[in-house]
Amino acid sequence: MTHDLFADLSDPLAYADALLHCFAGVGFDSDETTLPGLCVVGAAQLSLCELSQLYLLDELTGRLDLIAQHLPEALTPIDLTSGSPWHKEQLLHYVINQRRMLSLDDVESGLYDTAFLPLTQTPWRSLLAVPLFNRSQQVTGVLLCASCHSTALHGYAPSLERLGSFALNQLRLLRCIQPTTNATRSKRGAPMAGAYGLIGNSAAIETTCHLIDKVLHTPYTVLLRGETGTGKEVVARAIHAAGPRSAKAFVVQNCAAFPEGLLESELFGYRKGAFTGAERNYAGLFDSAHGGTLLLDEIGDMPLALQAKLLRVLQEGEVRPLGASAAHKVDVRIIAATHRDLAAMVAEGSFREDLYYRLAQFPIQLPALLERDGDVLQLARHFAEKACVSLGRAPVDWSNVALDQLSSHQFPGNVRELKCLVERAVLLCDDDLILPVHLSLPLAPAAGAAVAVDTTLRQRMERVERVFLIDCLHKNRGNRTRTARELGVARRTLLYRLARLNIPFGDAKGEC
Repeated sequence: MTHDLFADLSDPLAYADALLHCFAGVGFDSDETTLPGLCVVGAAQLSLCELSQLYLLDELTGRLDLIAQHLPEALTPIDLTSGSPWHKEQLLHYVINQRRMLSLDDVESGLYDTAFLPLTQTPWRSLLAVPLFNRSQQVTGVLLCASCHSTALHGYAPSLERLGSFALNQLRLLRCIQPTTNATRSKRGAPMAGAYGLIGNSAAIETTCHLIDKVLHTPYTVLLRGETGTGKEVVARAIHAAGPRSAKAFVVQNCAAFPEGLLESELFGYRKGAFTGAERNYAGLFDSAHGGTLLLDEIGDMPLALQAKLLRVLQEGEVRPLGASAAHKVDVRIIAATHRDLAAMVAEGSFREDLYYRLAQFPIQLPALLERDGDVLQLARHFAEKACVSLGRAPVDWSNVALDQLSSHQFPGNVRELKCLVERAVLLCDDDLILPVHLSLPLAPAAGAAVAVDTTLRQRMERVERVFLIDCLHKNRGNRTRTARELGVARRTLLYRLARLNIPFGDAKGEC
């Protein structure tokens, strides 16, 4: 191990002592706000580089965020709060997707765009980027070092990878032990949606995030209700990932996907010989999710006989596999999801009343996309960026007419429909500009047609203005000064309109 870490370094003993000092500093730090900074300072000192950056990969959205940076005062700093789209940078994604370090001894002649690095009077000459891993060997981020001098940095890769991985793992532990409170979030001014990896800043999605925040660190059973395509599984994963069970398994079972007999064996497991074909013991999903979270999707389609057994799990915290003589305890947080009206099903006799009240201990109603005013364009840009990365193509832009069509479409299929529509548009787009023809949406109603939702001209104008301002803020990464300059209005005027239309000042930074 020592040879691998220090084989290419001139003074291994001195370097090992400095590396140990960095590990100690990160390990003893108990403040999640300062820990990333210790990591980048240590990385810069170890590699003798002027610049060091630490990026965190969001496991839910795939978004890559710059969380810490070391840069001497003599050089031009970069604003960490500007919401820069680091997740679009091909150099960083090469490191993530290939799971290997990238070392450039001559940045200017390299194939990768490094324009995302801070501007300096002296250009960057050498660069090293290493992927960071968690205990399950999943990529969790990137540690990057850059120098204004031409130098070989690849020898630092093994030790910096271990330092950065250790720092991110420590950061995750601190966030589990010291969860961020509502007061802290409000003090920092960060949108709640961004805290859970969700996209959007509408009042509807903020209400949803407020409910998530309330139930996050409780043992309560959560019932997610909402139309098809509203993102119930996304919210369930957010609750798991941000809660105290994040280190354990997140298991999903669609209750409509199996007939009653198979669903029971999948959930509860069975013992060898329990039925014909049971040739071995099989652990069910309750056991697989022990210590973690089990999402029971389409709970309204669960057969009545099985509902009684689920109720016992919720009440007693124990399961009895098929063919077993005794039950055993399990520690599982259950989240149920449905698009059906369970209360009406109770009245009809097709869903157990006692189970309904047990599941609905903490219900969360997910808003339809039509209710999420202003979120459509943020979601569309997010899905387009992900589609471009997946297809390995350059980022695409949007024509104003295409954005107008998206804003006026009703989206009966909600976020799922929007995602599929945008992915198809990116695939059809040949000139890096999405046009209305790529969306294949019906034309907007002709002038004079009846409008069911907005009844006054002022309401219609304010709705258009709100969507336009949110999109402009998003393009300028939440910077209100640049937004005002682009719109040709005074900054005070922009702030007044944002307050008048109830647009949070951090609107462009949130994600769903």
